[in-house]
Amino acid sequence: MENEVKEPAPKYDYVSPEDYLAMERASDTKHEYYKGEVFAISGASLRHIIITKNMNTLVLPFLQGKPCDMFGSDLRIHIPENTLYTYPDLTIVCGKPEMTDQEEDTIIKPSAIIEILSKSTKNYDRGNKFNLYRSIKTLKEYILIDSTEISVELFSLEPDMSWRLLEFKSPEDSFTIHTIHLTILVKDIYRDITF
Repeated sequence: MENEVKEPAPKYDYVSPEDYLAMERASDTKHEYYKGEVFAISGASLRHIIITKNMNTLVLPFLQGKPCDMFGSDLRIHIPENTLYTYPDLTIVCGKPEMTDQEEDTIIKPSAIIEILSKSTKNYDRGNKFNLYRSIKTLKEYILIDSTEISVELFSLEPDMSWRLLEFKSPEDSFTIHTIHLTILVKDIYRDITF
């Protein structure tokens, strides 16, 4: 066959969701999954950790005895509509958490998501990631807290299904997480942080 064309076989790096979960559950590090690709997640800065601690201090006691709870970045979420598996910094779930399987390490249907921005993640968190999060039918609020400057962005789902943005840039500002009816002072989020 003198006219036969010989080309190298195409390389397929596609990872199935089942293989991703098996690898992730055996891994010491966290990875995101999207449409067959796996991405490593970097560690957090001290400011990021302090903001997380402050948010836990402000929110968790308020939620005691209420039908909502907040979980940290060890809890994975899955968005079946677009295949994303990821680890938000903080996730608020109202009602009983719905898990994807009996392992009880992946939830669906969060009510609010809070991401703490760093220099390396802020564009992704504001752009593509928020676009993917908007596929979550139960998501009502998306809150971005910047770790490089005093800045909180609160996106709220409106009745017409549009997202409204409110920005808070002063330590004296306050905002309300309407999902849980909690008002927070911006300066309390940034307590013990100097810019």
